[in-house]
Formats: sequence, structure tokens, C-alpha cells
Amino acid sequence: MPTCQNCGGFVTERYVRVFAPEGYEKDGPRVCPNCEDKLRDGAEVRAARSSRS
Repeated sequence: MPTCQNCGGFVTERYVRVFAPEGYEKDGPRVCPNCEDKLRDGAEVRAARSSRS
């Protein structure tokens, strides 16, 4: 079962195929939609600048 590296939350195999960096599919994505403190910024992950609520 794939998990988010940041929060440990469950993510689907399809999400991993799309958002995990090439070669890191086994490790899972670095952030997921449930991560409120981080977000994807192109190929990088950065801290959220404002609340995503």
C-alpha cells in the first residue's frame, strides 16, 4: 500500500504513477492532497505559504 512520505497517509497507485518522481515510485509521493503544510511546486516540494483550508 503506497503512502505519502510527508504525512504517511494512503495514496492510490494511480496517484503514485502521476506524482512520484521517476525512479521513486517505490517510496511513494513526497506530498499528497492531504498535506496542509507542504505542496508541490513544479518538480520541487515547498512549505505552504498560506492556509489551504
